[in-house]
Amino acid sequence: MHRLFSQAPGAVAAENARSLDTALNPRVEAVRPSKTMLLTDLARSMRESGVDVIALAAGEPDFDTPAAILEAGQEALRKGITRYTPNTGTAPLRAAIVRKLQEENGLEYSADEIVVSNGAKQSIWQALLAVCSPGDQVLIPAPYWVSYPEMARMAGAEAVVLDTAQADSYLLAAEQLEAALTPTSRVLILCSPSNPTGTVYDEARLRAIAEVVARHPRLLVLSDEIYEHIIYLPARHVSFAGLPGMWPRTLTVNGFSKCFAMTGWRLGYLAAPFPFAKGAAAIQSQSTSGASAIAQHAGVAALGLGYAGGEPVAEMVAAFRERKDFVLGKLREIEGVTVAEPAGAFYVLPQMDAFFGEGAHADGFGDVPDPDTLCRYLLEVAHVALVPGDAFGAPACVRISYATSLAKLGEALGRIARALAPDVFMRRLPVGRACYSFSEKNKAALDVLFRALSAALAPRAV
Repeated sequence: MHRLFSQAPGAVAAENARSLDTALNPRVEAVRPSKTMLLTDLARSMRESGVDVIALAAGEPDFDTPAAILEAGQEALRKGITRYTPNTGTAPLRAAIVRKLQEENGLEYSADEIVVSNGAKQSIWQALLAVCSPGDQVLIPAPYWVSYPEMARMAGAEAVVLDTAQADSYLLAAEQLEAALTPTSRVLILCSPSNPTGTVYDEARLRAIAEVVARHPRLLVLSDEIYEHIIYLPARHVSFAGLPGMWPRTLTVNGFSKCFAMTGWRLGYLAAPFPFAKGAAAIQSQSTSGASAIAQHAGVAALGLGYAGGEPVAEMVAAFRERKDFVLGKLREIEGVTVAEPAGAFYVLPQMDAFFGEGAHADGFGDVPDPDTLCRYLLEVAHVALVPGDAFGAPACVRISYATSLAKLGEALGRIARALAPDVFMRRLPVGRACYSFSEKNKAALDVLFRALSAALAPRAV
């Protein structure tokens, strides 16, 4: 009898499992999962289990999609606009994007230089895959969005991280870029306004960077402008492709998720010189093909709301600014926290390394050696979900998204402050000094120790 029929079904399954080759592509094996997604999913799971978790991890506006966009989506359903779409986007949407780029950004593109995708994340990934060869370098200023290094590696390139400082608002300097460039440098990624810092590059700094780029013929710039309208005066957005000589060197990525509160619609786009757009389109044609017909119909309505999104977006930005000011004020009340003021987006990246490392300890929880453990402590004890800064190339920090109501922000920051208070949390040991602060339990133990030492060292009567 054939062995398949001579064994019990369970034994066959076990034998097959032992012989099955489960190896993955080495590039896939090297990809690290997004901590943002992991923590967001964990917070959601805890809420579904009845835990009152406040999630400040995801980069998702809490506002509803504006009414005119919703109506356009419903219109698409009513009119049967539900078929496959052209690979690079519908003609009406690409025309609207071309018009938007010209009127708002001063950039001239033709429709065949626009590739509409299922979100800006796909646009970035396809752009890198289209222009990078094995051994190329992708230069990424840190702090960075979690997916940039992983996308570069999946494209076969080397991710080269360029550290920036909180004291300089996490802005890359032209001199630093010049020093990092090599013959294999292929792409510089700039994100302004930035996720995770909220940094906005001013025109003078961008012009200095552009002068460096111009001296290196192979170097391209991927300009991630997904947060362009979420910006706080006096800061203003400058598109890198609009700088002298930079249009042929720039891959501009934008989308609808952040500024128009359309995260679930999944709609983004690449604007690039035709050879690069053609390459990205070829990749898309063999993967996802065209984006949703319904979402694209709604995207046309979004770009029709007015300059920079019109009144609906202006109202969101005003609310974000109020929340930003509130969060900064609360964070600065916590001793040991330092934070740079964002000029855009809806994130802050406070430096909180006083609360993890050697000597850091939370009563009833244990030692806090690193930012991952700090975030786990705040999730388990304070029921607030944050993202460890090492996911963004900022290991001394955590990222907080303030894309939620003032009431929730107030409650979340109150919980964080109480969880880090000196009576329950011992801060780390700085070099050459005692702990920053001690819990009451630790103070009592030290008092006993000091009394014992004093007694031991006191002069004895002869």
